[in-house]
Amino acid sequence: MVRANGAVSLRELARVVQTSEVTVRRDVRALEAEGLLDRRHGGAVLPGGFTRESGLPQKSHLATAEKTAIADVAAGLVGEGEAIVVGAGTTTQELARRLARVPGLTVVTNSLLVAQALAHANRVEVVMTGGTLRGSNYALVGSGAEQSLQGLRVSRAFLSGSGLTAERGLSTSNMLSASVDRALVQAAAEVVVLADHTKLGADTMFQTVPTDLITRLVTDEPPPHEDRAGTELQALADQGVQITVAGAGQNAAEPAPPARRARQDVPLPGQRGRHPGASPLRGAGAPLPAEAPPADRGPARVADLRRR
Repeated sequence: MVRANGAVSLRELARVVQTSEVTVRRDVRALEAEGLLDRRHGGAVLPGGFTRESGLPQKSHLATAEKTAIADVAAGLVGEGEAIVVGAGTTTQELARRLARVPGLTVVTNSLLVAQALAHANRVEVVMTGGTLRGSNYALVGSGAEQSLQGLRVSRAFLSGSGLTAERGLSTSNMLSASVDRALVQAAAEVVVLADHTKLGADTMFQTVPTDLITRLVTDEPPPHEDRAGTELQALADQGVQITVAGAGQNAAEPAPPARRARQDVPLPGQRGRHPGASPLRGAGAPLPAEAPPADRGPARVADLRRR
């Protein structure tokens, strides 16, 4: 199936072979150890090392539930009347669909898919970069795209990528895409990375955002067996990145209102805040007040994720 399609999701594999995703994941790991395929983004792709990149049709079917949850949370970070930049990717495309409801918003993007998602939003202004169309992800790249971003200043940049590690930050498999993403970062006061748990710990060829420039990571809750993702979350938090986990479980003794369940921040032990007196883990809205008692901040979870 991987040879025929280039990539396939674990969910689809489980459906076709009529077994559990746990079993499929174990078999995929064994096939990866033999060099027959690579695990990527909640599925498997043909082996190709750091330089291989799945096309948009393959990406759009991988980790769809996780991308939807991440986009829901990320949209809550955007306020009325803001100016933001949104990079290319299937996760940022999901975000764009939700931004159509934010009045007075200005979105600068190099992604045709992001622009298309906002095309009929009457209260949102869309500004596109110039550049050369890269057909595999419907993004504008090259010197034209980079030059059109010079002198731009916005509140936030929302970016995705192929991999995220505490050591190198966000990375991608394509040099042209990486160069434009770096230009988007230079235009923003804050950088928000949208990455599902399968990208945590993955490292690809071209660095786009070093860890010290990432303000916040919005991700999903790693499965109990994904020790690498939990370890990477802790390492990112230790370097001052604010971690927001979409759909994280609540403390049974302190149930949260339904409206906040998909926007819970996960406090991690040993974090350093970026600003004096501020918690590095904030909700999708404003920071926690300084006088809030520790119990309001929720339980530490990364160690629990690793144990599970």
